[in-house]
Parts: sequence; C-alpha cells; structure tokens
Amino acid sequence: MERRSLLRAAVLGGTSAALGGTLWRGAAYAAPAQPGTGPYGPLGSPDANGIRLPSGFTSRVIARSGQRVGSTSYTWHNAPDGGACYADGTGWIYVSNSEINPSGGASAVRFSSTGAITGAYRILSNTRQNCAGGKTPWGTWLSCEEVDRGYVYETDPWGTKAAVRRDAMGRFKHEAAAADPVRQVIYLTEDVTDGCFYRFRPTTWGDLSSGTLEVLVAGSGTSGPVTWARVPDPSGATATRSQVSGAKHFNGGEGCYYADDTCWFTTKGDNRVWQYDAAAQTIDLAYDDSLVTSGTAPLTGVDNVTGSASGDLFVAEDGGNMEICVITPTDVVAPFLRVDGQSGSEITGPAFSPDGTRLYFSSQRGTSGSSSGGITYEVTGPFRS
Repeated sequence: MERRSLLRAAVLGGTSAALGGTLWRGAAYAAPAQPGTGPYGPLGSPDANGIRLPSGFTSRVIARSGQRVGSTSYTWHNAPDGGACYADGTGWIYVSNSEINPSGGASAVRFSSTGAITGAYRILSNTRQNCAGGKTPWGTWLSCEEVDRGYVYETDPWGTKAAVRRDAMGRFKHEAAAADPVRQVIYLTEDVTDGCFYRFRPTTWGDLSSGTLEVLVAGSGTSGPVTWARVPDPSGATATRSQVSGAKHFNGGEGCYYADDTCWFTTKGDNRVWQYDAAAQTIDLAYDDSLVTSGTAPLTGVDNVTGSASGDLFVAEDGGNMEICVITPTDVVAPFLRVDGQSGSEITGPAFSPDGTRLYFSSQRGTSGSSSGGITYEVTGPFRS
C-alpha cells in the first residue's frame, strides 16, 4: 500500500476536495470529487437489504443476531463488532466480536471457495464487551475488551485451540490492534477521551505471552516526530495512560490498520484519521473534518478501518450517515456504501476476503436499534486491485 501524505478533507462550493501535502511544506489540492462519488462512482438506490452501493456491486445478509447462520445450527451473537478474514484452504473464515457485557466473546463463519456458508461456531466466550481487535501474521485473532482494565484475548479463528488471555499487552479500555511484522510490534488503541496509542513489543515475535508495553510520546500538535516510552505497570493498577509524562493523548481511539510502514488509527471524539509512519517515527493526520469550509464533511463518526490491495482505506462510521467511506491514495474521500433505515446503529467489522473480492461488515444494532438486532453483510463486486 502506498503511504499517503497528510490529508485534510475540505468541501468547497459543494464539491468534495482533498488537501494533500504537509502543512509546513505547503499544500496543493487534489482533483475534486463530486459529492457522493469517488473511484467507484455514485451510490445507487437502496437494494433489497437497504444498502446503497455503486454500480456493479451487490449485497447479501450473512447472519442476524439471535438467528441461525445459514443452514448451520449456530446462533449468531448480539452486537457484532470488529472482524477479520482468514484464508482456509480454498475458502475463508470471517471472525466477528460481540460487544455486549457480560458474555461478549467472538464467533466465526466459514465459507467455501464459492462463498457458500459451510459452518459457524464460537471462538471466545465469557469475556466483556469485545469491541474491535486485530489479525496477527501467524493467523490468530486478537479480541479486545472495551472496559476499564480490559484484556486482550488471542483466539483461534478455526475454533480448535482455546483462547488465551494476554496479560502482558496491558489492562486498559482496549479498542483495536494492528500487527507490524517489520518492527515486530502490535499497535493498540484506547477508547477513552484522553486515551493513548500503544505498541506491544513481544519478547519473541509470534508469542504474546511476554513483552514490553510502550506508549507514544509526542507534543501537543497534530504532526511531527514521536518517541516511545515503556509503561511501568501494564496491569493498570494506575491507569496506563497516566503513567508516562509526555504521553500523547487522543480523543477516543477506535479502529487501527497497518500496511507498508504505516499504521492508521481513528479517533471518534474529534473525527480524525491519524497515520503513524513507523519508518520515520512521525505522526500526521490522514483525515480531519475540522477544515471543512462549507457543506457536509464526507466522513463523520469515524470508527473501524481496513484497507484493500489498491491502497484504499475503508473507514466505517459509528452513526453519521451509516456509511463506509473510502480514502484513496490520491486523497479522494467519498462514500463507498450507505445503509438506509438504521440510524440507531453503527457500522462495524469491515474486512476483505483473502482474494479481495468480498467485503464483510456488520450493522451492530440493525433496524431495531438494539444489540439483539445486529446484521452481518457481504458485499461483492469489482473492487480495485
């Protein structure tokens, strides 16, 4: 994936534009995109599932909370949240967290090479408010508890190995995780108004049983160099975000995604997408709606984030217009899809199938606005490669 420059969204005279370059080097506007358009074109009318998609794309419902998944005997969990896909022979697996407390946990759906559902099962039980998480390079799913002094659990997407609590990764209000195989660390976000951005450095890469938890240290600005400092007490007896002087605080850390020396993460309190350049050890903004000068920001309620082979970022909205928006490597920001009639919900768990032709996501509370009304979808179509 191409590492992108600082991007500040602006809406000028009713036209959505993107401001590229870094502020101290000067900036130039990228080619504007008309409202509602982007690399995939305008959104169409709602389909049978109430989803507005670009031309050539279709949707189907994979699972509903409280109902059996396909022809399996497994009942899908409430409040589906963060998710990821894993290759499984010629097929694949989609895992999904359950953001309820108590019970929480995570489930998985298995697909054949044709996309047919062949199984569904539990991979984590008896945890609390499992929100987002992250995929590891060795094929496990990190499921994060979004509660005070919450834990990270390492789970098996195939459901054959018992989940393991990873205490060394720290106890705080965990949100998401992203693995950096180059520096051999796991980045972690914290969902509180004065949360921090962390990285966990395992003693042995591929084994999360021990290691060092570090917090990002930087000035009060939105751009510039950063350093990392060890968190003295990862157990959280004293809040981890309060243990290191100079730790940079973020307003409600949410989704987290790594590719090609860059880790992107979102903060819902100020509706920003940040980018950490791991090679240069600098931080910048990839999206900030505070510079919108007129009209409506193209992306609001930033939450879970994932990426595609083309270098596009796909950012899900918690509320907003119930959209998944795309941010392209050329700094265009536009809706990719919109879910109608579910304004009391949020979009969660975007993840691509291994071949990049299918996008999975959930509406956490569906049309009912209740955690028992969750719906998990699949979108198929000509995604950019």
